[in-house]
Amino acid sequence: MSQTFDIQTEGGEFAVYIARPTGNLAPVVIVLHELFGVNEDIRLTCRELAAKGFIAIAPELYWRQERGVDLNTSSESDWRKGLELYKGYDRDAGVRDIVATMRTARKLEGASGKVAVLGYCLGGLMTFLTAARHHPDAAVAFHGAETEKYAGEARGISTPLLMHLAEEDEFISKEAQAQIRSALAGITGATVYSYPNCRHAFSRHNGHHYDAQAATLAKERTDAFLWQHLTPP
Repeated sequence: MSQTFDIQTEGGEFAVYIARPTGNLAPVVIVLHELFGVNEDIRLTCRELAAKGFIAIAPELYWRQERGVDLNTSSESDWRKGLELYKGYDRDAGVRDIVATMRTARKLEGASGKVAVLGYCLGGLMTFLTAARHHPDAAVAFHGAETEKYAGEARGISTPLLMHLAEEDEFISKEAQAQIRSALAGITGATVYSYPNCRHAFSRHNGHHYDAQAATLAKERTDAFLWQHLTPP
């Protein structure tokens, strides 16, 4: 079952897409979008997680700039719009919005109280920042652009963190990837996987750089990680 609801926070309210599994007391996975907003790729990701037994919710990160952003990854004009929104996005305010989403997620009807944050590109960066500044029960970051700029915050991470990096990422240089791996090397509970011959957004459904083998492996690793940290021993 899929629907939307609003979360009230400082400065206003924002919409959240939710996909629910059958059954009760499921852990929640907060899905943080790329620069394209809560589009069909993100909604499909939520539905896939729900089919695996998670409550999946995707907040609109851009709400302070524009409500209801839903961009097509195949449209050049939508790419340009997404990049402008990305450049103007207030990341500190964004973390506060994600924390508000976490608070709501813990109290959702049918939720177990366990909450993970999972994000892609912009959402991957925001996952890293949320894990560094707050304490979700687990965090998964896919190719978080500009994470290296915040590498110094890694020492604040006490949350189990799983990070996926594409070795040939055109937006995250090999030097940046090395900085990220170095920053996380001494962090207990942090694991970084690299995917050879893969480019940015290698796991995006129907994306230009979709790599089925790597995407499947990353999802299998993610599912195992989430169940490990979101369910009782």
